[in-house]
Amino acid sequence: MQDSELQFIDVGTGGDRRAIAFRHRAGTGPTIVWFGGFRSDMDSTKAVALDAWGERAGRAVLRFDYSGHGRSGGRFEDGTISRWLEEAQAVLAARGGERPVVVGSSMGGWIALLAARAAAAAARPLGGLVLIAPAVDFTEALMWKALPAAVRKVVMEEGVWHRPSAYSDQPYPITRGLIEDGRRHLMLDGPPIVAGCPVHVLQGMQDPDVPWRHAMDVVEHMPGDDVVTTLIRDGDHRLSRAEDIERLIAAVEGITP
Repeated sequence: MQDSELQFIDVGTGGDRRAIAFRHRAGTGPTIVWFGGFRSDMDSTKAVALDAWGERAGRAVLRFDYSGHGRSGGRFEDGTISRWLEEAQAVLAARGGERPVVVGSSMGGWIALLAARAAAAAARPLGGLVLIAPAVDFTEALMWKALPAAVRKVVMEEGVWHRPSAYSDQPYPITRGLIEDGRRHLMLDGPPIVAGCPVHVLQGMQDPDVPWRHAMDVVEHMPGDDVVTTLIRDGDHRLSRAEDIERLIAAVEGITP
């Protein structure tokens, strides 16, 4: 089976239109859809490993980049949870097939749960979720609350603050739009989350970005769903080691026989 070709789908209208890049590998079974993390892309280690598994197993796999990420159009500085959720839902609707299984990493875990909740409410539930270090509510609970007062002032008054990154030599922008829009989608201070499908959470206990107790808070907010949790004692945030990839593939196979 040949590698999936790079394709694009337009999302939004007028001046807000952006070209969203994706790769779709044809195969059997429910489509496995990759939702990447904040400032990550579809060529990340885990996404590529998932696609390679799809090639070996003959399974359908779909990867895409949010706007401002990877090969997609748009500026990262314009990104918000609403904007990236719209793009994820558009990709699902266009190429996800019937009851896709979404694999969401970090921020992608939050967007995956938002998409699953909307799908369940519309009586079109997803086939399943695999959430890797799900950074639900991260703009508020893991980012804004941790910022010093002086930095918060810069964000609110100047509209942006450039935060040093542990994963890149270049700092990345934290915008007022990202923070304020994130508050529209908070899930942990409201009613129970209804994913409407089986869920498997993979969480490293040495994760400095999404503490494992935060992931447990997410699990506790899904009392009505079938949720399996795997805590990896020596696991970090990326969970990209060979043994972590094996756990990821096993979780996907467990939801999609």
